[in-house]
Amino acid sequence: MKTYANVSAVPLSLAVFLAVDNYDHDDATISATTLIKPLRQIVLSKRVNNDGASIDLIQMIPSRMGSAIHDGIERAWLDNYASAMETLGHPQKIIDRIRINPTPEQLLADKAFGNDVIPIYLEQRAQKQVGKYSVSGKFDFVGDGRVEDFKTTSTYTAMNNTNDEKYILQGSIYRWLNPEIVTQDVMAIQFIFTDWSAARARAESNYPQSRIQQRILHLMSIPETDRYVRNKLNQIDEYWDAPEESIPLCSDDDLWRSAPVFKYYKNPEKTTRSTKNFDTKQEAYIRLAEEGGKGLVLEKPGQVTACKYCPAFSACSQKDALIAQGDLVM
Repeated sequence: MKTYANVSAVPLSLAVFLAVDNYDHDDATISATTLIKPLRQIVLSKRVNNDGASIDLIQMIPSRMGSAIHDGIERAWLDNYASAMETLGHPQKIIDRIRINPTPEQLLADKAFGNDVIPIYLEQRAQKQVGKYSVSGKFDFVGDGRVEDFKTTSTYTAMNNTNDEKYILQGSIYRWLNPEIVTQDVMAIQFIFTDWSAARARAESNYPQSRIQQRILHLMSIPETDRYVRNKLNQIDEYWDAPEESIPLCSDDDLWRSAPVFKYYKNPEKTTRSTKNFDTKQEAYIRLAEEGGKGLVLEKPGQVTACKYCPAFSACSQKDALIAQGDLVM
């Protein structure tokens, strides 16, 4: 059972909200969201002894905000979709075609009566047995065969396509688990930004122009997803009891490593502060050429940040090496 420490003295009215975990955990299964995490994190996080450790309550805010939005969307569709769609201007003939979480039998009955229905599924969990593992996943929303995932996140995540590969893997596993429900080859990510700025939207063309943004991503095929799942489970088996140093290192993508910076120093003898920083090596060397070849260009590797949030932090030597070489600043 998780325990929390109210380090920031959150008022009880909010503290109870942050301390309640309504996620339907099942220790006997491996979830889609776990399966797409780095192998090193999956294996080492199980070696960390958290007995007696408390979680700072304030750290639960992002998770609980996301859950609250998910719960609100589900309740709106379950309780008030018809009146909401009417106020949005949808014709009654479309509203009448909606079916919420229909059973296969209900869909067959509609088909027998010639009803052209639009099935909507919300927060449905499915699981599939693969060897000794039970793989499970609960999608957010499926409308007319297309899976959608609601992401409460920063604008940075969307602008830099930080998690697109993970989104595709997650959506593909949902289709693999629910091929009769998820029938489209694409998924929709519905970003709900927590830090959106109207001023930045007006000033920057590449900045999200609305607080909500949709992104369409192509899913992997079901056979391709099946191979991914089985390969990842085999890797987990292979390294579950392996020495820590033999477990494959996290990649730069896994580490959320930022782009490198190319620093130009006009005086090679003084490298405490660069003359100018560049995003690309080409730009830096153009500047060096403009200065008649006088000076020095040094590449500073991008910083990593994922380690700061990793549950395997205390058991991982890779993070120690990253700290030592200056790539991870705590």
